[in-house]
Amino acid sequence: MYSATTQSINVTVKPIYLDDQSSPTEGHYVWAYQVTIENSGRETVQLLNRYWRITDSMGRVQEVQGAGVVGEQPTLEPGESFEYTSGTPLTTPSGIMVGTYEMECADGRRFDVEIPAFSLDSPHQPVQLN
Repeated sequence: MYSATTQSINVTVKPIYLDDQSSPTEGHYVWAYQVTIENSGRETVQLLNRYWRITDSMGRVQEVQGAGVVGEQPTLEPGESFEYTSGTPLTTPSGIMVGTYEMECADGRRFDVEIPAFSLDSPHQPVQLN
């Protein structure tokens, strides 16, 4: 589990390698990631946009941005949380993802919430001790 907090908004991510959807011999590796966004603050916020930077183990970067998450732009009252699961494929057996959510308060003020960097590791990646 990976976690980060920005202005009382906590984002937790759990990546899961999907062996049944991956084909290592064909250079196709797939992960799901479960995200929980929790509003620990005193203001209602709405998630407007997402931005992801996905880097594979060869250093190739893919950027993804757009409205909401999984087709929704959830509003979180104080104490509420929102959970969703999404996924990403890579052509390498490992990588890393990091990003931000653009949130808006009821008064129209917007701010970015950090999505913690998280590692995408398959069992097909050799383990290296540093």
